[in-house]
Amino acid sequence: MSTPSKGSGGDDHSPEHRPDDIPPSEADDPASDTAAGQRFVLHKPGGEPVKTGRNLPVAIASGCALGALVFFSVFPWPQLFTIITSLGVLIGLRELNRAFGGKGVALAVVPLAVGGVAMQAGAYFGGADWLAGITALTAIACLAWRLRGGAEGFVADASANLFVLVYLPFLLATWMLLIAHPEDGQYRLVVFIVVTISSDIGGYFAGILLGRHKMAPVISPNKTWEGFGGSVVGCAVAGALCVTLLLNGPWWVGVVLGLSVVLAATVGDLIESLFKRDLGVKDMGRFMPGHGGLMDRIDSLLIAGPVVWVVLSLLLP
Repeated sequence: MSTPSKGSGGDDHSPEHRPDDIPPSEADDPASDTAAGQRFVLHKPGGEPVKTGRNLPVAIASGCALGALVFFSVFPWPQLFTIITSLGVLIGLRELNRAFGGKGVALAVVPLAVGGVAMQAGAYFGGADWLAGITALTAIACLAWRLRGGAEGFVADASANLFVLVYLPFLLATWMLLIAHPEDGQYRLVVFIVVTISSDIGGYFAGILLGRHKMAPVISPNKTWEGFGGSVVGCAVAGALCVTLLLNGPWWVGVVLGLSVVLAATVGDLIESLFKRDLGVKDMGRFMPGHGGLMDRIDSLLIAGPVVWVVLSLLLP
């Protein structure tokens, strides 16, 4: 379900932004990285070594394991996927609560957890109307929950709660809208995941091997335009193939879908980068070996989910 990447050519552990706990002698010696088993070394055209900043075999293995769990929860009983997204809500909420807590911001964990799980089931069994209704009720419950804390910090806490409500359980529930499609919902979810992952893979390898021109140096210094180009190519090809082979749609719909996902995934990466930078955290958690926290891995998927649902609903109703 995830890849060892960020949408346009690397994350905070890429070779241009080394972890602070790695001694300079080790950081500059690819051989020591390989010998220590800490990193997998790629090479640019011409033979120059490039450090990826993470143990790629471990990252790929953990990503494949999670992907397999998702796959076998979708086929043959798509209802089981509500359990996966509900667990995602609870794990992600735990990571976000810890991150916000470091800034002195209090989340209404109980209403967010209860409402967030209800939103997953509501989206699958009741559709967009139920999702909208449960989201509104959860927002009211979060605001009411915060009343006990008095006036001091109310606006900051309330804003954070509403942000988390939309960013995590609401966007996650759009995946349930995809899988709930009566004709080919399971395949729509697979198309969404494959195309978004293709953006990550194309951007990661193009950025790390060819990246020269910074895309948004103030927000995310390791993102490059070359990486973005790799994401565009990866998404367009994956979209065309997936839509024609899995959804029996025209190839151009897949290209439109792929380009839409590229933009969404890139925005998702940048949002997560600013979010972590503002909260002063490097990783949201340690949920997946080689990947960091769950929120670190699903940032692109969260933003791409509603975009894919809208595109497919309009072009392949």
